[in-house]
Amino acid sequence: MEKSIGMKYSLAIKEINSSFTGSITGDTEEELVIDWNGIQEISVADIQAKINEMETAEANEKQAKVDLKASAKAKLVAGEALTQEEADTIVL
Repeated sequence: MEKSIGMKYSLAIKEINSSFTGSITGDTEEELVIDWNGIQEISVADIQAKINEMETAEANEKQAKVDLKASAKAKLVAGEALTQEEADTIVL
């Protein structure tokens, strides 16, 4: 499920500054209003960079799981021993 732009901004801001307790409203990036609740503002460029970083990390994690599962399947077909991590992908 795709996260809303407000949720992406909120998560990114909290990654940059874990003490963020403000709020974000708006349905599009152009409409977003951030209530910083007294903390120093973070630039939109820094927030967008963090969003990109987080999305890349998430995509890489998903791909690593797909690759690990494919590796486990190939080893099973070939009769090779699996690593614990590979076995976990097909059992858990």
